[in-house]
Amino acid sequence: MKLYRPKLQRFLLSVSLVFIGTAGSIYAQKKPNIIVFLVDDMGWQDTSLPFWTQKTPLNERYHTPNMERLAKDGVKFTNAYATPVCTPTRVSMITGMNAAHHKVTNWTSPQLNVSSDNTDEQFAAATWNYTGLSPKAGISNTIYATPYPQLLKDAGYFTVHVGKAHWASVGTPGASPYNLGFIVNVAGHAAGHPQSYFAQDYYGNKPGKNTMQSVPDLEKYYGSDTFLTEALTLEAMKVLDGPIKNKQPFYLNMAHYAVHDPLQADPRFYQKYIDKGIDLQEAKYASLIEGMDKSLGDIMDYLKANDVAQNTIIIFMSDNGGLSLTPPRGGLPHTQNLPLKAGKGSVNEGGIREPMIVKWPGVVKPAATANQYVIIEDFFPTILEMAGLKHYKTIQELDGKSIVPILKNVNYTDNERALYWHTPNKWIPKDGPGINYKSAVRKGVWKLIYNMRDGSKELYDLKTDIGELKDLALENPGKVKELSALLAGQLRKWEAPMPIVKSTGKPAVWPDQTDK
Repeated sequence: MKLYRPKLQRFLLSVSLVFIGTAGSIYAQKKPNIIVFLVDDMGWQDTSLPFWTQKTPLNERYHTPNMERLAKDGVKFTNAYATPVCTPTRVSMITGMNAAHHKVTNWTSPQLNVSSDNTDEQFAAATWNYTGLSPKAGISNTIYATPYPQLLKDAGYFTVHVGKAHWASVGTPGASPYNLGFIVNVAGHAAGHPQSYFAQDYYGNKPGKNTMQSVPDLEKYYGSDTFLTEALTLEAMKVLDGPIKNKQPFYLNMAHYAVHDPLQADPRFYQKYIDKGIDLQEAKYASLIEGMDKSLGDIMDYLKANDVAQNTIIIFMSDNGGLSLTPPRGGLPHTQNLPLKAGKGSVNEGGIREPMIVKWPGVVKPAATANQYVIIEDFFPTILEMAGLKHYKTIQELDGKSIVPILKNVNYTDNERALYWHTPNKWIPKDGPGINYKSAVRKGVWKLIYNMRDGSKELYDLKTDIGELKDLALENPGKVKELSALLAGQLRKWEAPMPIVKSTGKPAVWPDQTDK
């Protein structure tokens, strides 16, 4: 049959469109789905899955079978780090920057132009970005940066945020996940914890009783017996029906409010812990942990039922160390984090070392363990590499390193890399181990902690002393000097905020300016 040129052009165009559409569909299906399952305030020991060389009585207390199940299919990281409190971690994760660099060094108040720092007798507040992250320039007291969900969205991903956001104060662009590249947002806003986990309380939204901590978007569950953790899980799975049906790769930021306070018992699991004779507060906490774990299992089951599990990466992480639960009957705080020292708010291991698991079918060897240390800002380049993004532009300079080489070879080792933590803030009214005005650096097995109050330093060998019980600073002055210079140099490069000494009006000295 002879085709005239206009008809031939239309024919070729239609064939091309079919080819492009088919190729696009195939390409989309090849891209992996990615889920970050982020837990709030979950400590390294708050799980039946041990992240140490041995199982402890604390691991025996909790019941997290789905974390165990995920670890059997993926790689467990024994040296994964976040920051001491939530907002710095979340900003580091979504920007790829260290907290000392982006300067969101404490949690952000949901209220605009309000610093969360407590007052202090010795120091006036550092100049930190207490309003949080902004995807737009010109917002005061924020870090202006490119969030990776925007890059994923631009690359064709269906991007979803469910749960806690807490990237910025209310009234600023960064407070809304929609402005950070998410196509769908469920329950994410400026607040850092829920007013209530109970649907009977409308998750804090009852008229006359609601506050800035009231969880939005879940009206359909009001008055039911649906615990907040369950409601968020149900909503996440409903949203994913769309991209799965359309064969579009998706990114899910599954950011639970659990296990942050208020400590409210998840009634599905609470009684079993009471029956074990566990303290009431600890039983509430354990029920929140198990409810979170059920959510993980439900999502894994959903992926399998929808035949996308083999093309879905799951990254499990906590945003900071375990909350200190001072035993009501007396005793020492932070004991639920042992053998790690201290807890949330601290640059000691109990405040920054986190449970982390990565499942990547076809890439990660099942039931593997990686001992190489990694940190939360590594998520940014890692996730983009997983998604196949190679040439992307960001406003900010990245500090994170992709952990894909570790995922492909769990024996990968880099003892020359240094990790940094910086808290020039008064997080709580009273000082505790490692809390308030501390910085730290880890390189290899060595970790240095710097106290801005008096210029003193502590040195620990984490290979032999994971509990940071034996300070080796006096025995190793050369190592102290080396790490002090390394820490100070990096803080200066990032122009990290420092508290102001009230008596002199000058910033606290850098770690290399004191011999203590």
